[in-house]
Amino acid sequence: MTDSVNSVHTPLIKSLDDILPREPLLMMGAGPVPIPERVARANSVVINHLGDVMAQVIDQVKAMARYVFQTESKWVIGVAGPASAAMEMAIVNLLSPGDSFLCINNGFFSSRMGEMAERIGANVKTLDVPTHTAADPDLVERAIEEFRPKAISLVQGETSNTVFNYSLEEIAKRAKKYGCLVIVDAVCTLSTMPLKMDQWQVDVVITGGQKGLSCIPGVSLVAFSDAAWHVIQNREETLSHWCFDVKLAENFWHKHGYHYTAPVSGIMALHEALKLVCDETLEHRFARHERCSKALQAGIEGMGLDLFIEPSSRLNSVVGIKIPNGFSATDICNHISSVYKVEIAGSFGQPIVRIGQMGEQCREHNLFRTLHALGSTMRDLGIKVDQPLGMAQLEAALQSR
Repeated sequence: MTDSVNSVHTPLIKSLDDILPREPLLMMGAGPVPIPERVARANSVVINHLGDVMAQVIDQVKAMARYVFQTESKWVIGVAGPASAAMEMAIVNLLSPGDSFLCINNGFFSSRMGEMAERIGANVKTLDVPTHTAADPDLVERAIEEFRPKAISLVQGETSNTVFNYSLEEIAKRAKKYGCLVIVDAVCTLSTMPLKMDQWQVDVVITGGQKGLSCIPGVSLVAFSDAAWHVIQNREETLSHWCFDVKLAENFWHKHGYHYTAPVSGIMALHEALKLVCDETLEHRFARHERCSKALQAGIEGMGLDLFIEPSSRLNSVVGIKIPNGFSATDICNHISSVYKVEIAGSFGQPIVRIGQMGEQCREHNLFRTLHALGSTMRDLGIKVDQPLGMAQLEAALQSR
């Protein structure tokens, strides 16, 4: 009789060395981004998730996160999951079935919070914002006045179409006049541009590790204001979500107790990523991001390509470039990746390709390599560009800032 252990053949699986490209790709898409060596080393560390060392690490992560979120609130919580999991944690803990919720919809990612609220039975109203523009505070206030929601949500930067909601501060302050909780997706903007949680009266800020923080995907952070935490603590019904129950998560993140086995290596990586932000300081980090992104934009336009969003509403963290007629995002992204070993991104329904300017992407050598690869790709595909002028404009913009 054949041994049952050997009755099924071992599958012929390739090693990662056989799957990954021989030359690593430069990750210049909309995330994830390149990670610093310190972060990569930290991600290889495994310790007891309930020991004294982990307790110290968690306390430092929260302290550094408060600086990055610009808040004095103690209610910082980590999430073992993508930024969408942090979004869901915020939504399900603050809203109950029947609660009114206003979703300010700039595109693919901002609409996600409205969908999450609908799934738990909230009464959701969506305020759709035209694709190329930022949310108008007057229109938002009018919708709040008519609908009287318990909470509103918006993104600081909509990565799907590269729109920047530059009126976030004004919108948040107007919402507070009506007693609304304000939930902000800062996934691609936290640490890349100013977001003053306390000063702007924002109640929840959500971010992921894999973008501005230059950490690994799969670990996220969410910060709650005291007002938002009061709503959570006074919730009477038991939350249907167990992993995302903030009252349970508090046991690990604030009482050094047990919730579930924490993503130890991810938290170590997050610690080092936040430490690098603090060492650089937010002021210098914001300046670096603005300088690099504006220089890249100048180089793209110098080459003769068009940017998707007008300057007033343009997101610096992710730059959107119009695709020339007759071509697709797949044509451009596949060619630049396979030939020039640079990874950029397509979009979610928009006729653009996107180049990220978050964290470690914002380094001069990355800009030159990426812009040269983009120009070469366009020329290879038969698209007329002035590559030398674009490179010169990039150099000039970097020198002038």
